[in-house]
Amino acid sequence: MDGYDKYAYEPFAVTADLAVFTLRAGALHVLLVERGEEPYAGRWALPGGFVRPDESAESAARRELGEETGLTDVSGLHLEQLRTYSEPGRDPRMRVVSVAFAALLPDAPEAHGGSDAARARWTPYDAARQLAFDHDRILADARGRVGAKLEYTGLATAFCPPEFTLGELQQVYETVWGAELDRPNFRRKVLATPGFVEAVPGAARLTGGRGKPAALYRAGTAAALHPPLLRPTPEGPPA
Repeated sequence: MDGYDKYAYEPFAVTADLAVFTLRAGALHVLLVERGEEPYAGRWALPGGFVRPDESAESAARRELGEETGLTDVSGLHLEQLRTYSEPGRDPRMRVVSVAFAALLPDAPEAHGGSDAARARWTPYDAARQLAFDHDRILADARGRVGAKLEYTGLATAFCPPEFTLGELQQVYETVWGAELDRPNFRRKVLATPGFVEAVPGAARLTGGRGKPAALYRAGTAAALHPPLLRPTPEGPPA
């Protein structure tokens, strides 16, 4: 293009950062890595890395997700772009723009530290504070996105194994929202929402309690929940 000078603009780097959530021991956990290099050596951060010249931001995110979790195939996991973080000075090394993603794992393996991480661990969400860079903000934004999408999509099933009970699905909502739901009301709303879940014919699982085994379900095909499954409010529990 005539008149265009590519050297007139300061170059900058692009990273893909990940807020990876799972449920462990009945609590929402997030994957953190301890930085092994400056800046912020020894501080905990969200996993991520620089986007290579031959890959997209999403490809970089999937590569980093595999490296940090040790999973060889992450194609079936829920991964969605959250937003872009581009404030000047967010990285002391140079101008770095981060494309952040949220990922959900139904049965998370033990964490693996990547090439630039001293170690990695699953940390309860409430204990994940004072992270490096602006990762506190990214993590809070990701938690807000996931909590909101549970209301109007079937995203909660991404936390569950391929076949799950309605009790396990309810636990996802209660854990992410931090609220107790009425069991009969929750069951009624889930089963009355077209395409939310599908029954697995003839399948059941013992739950450890008394009574007959619980029926098993799988994720349905609905892209959106109609009506939405609204979270409880301080004034009263709609769910």
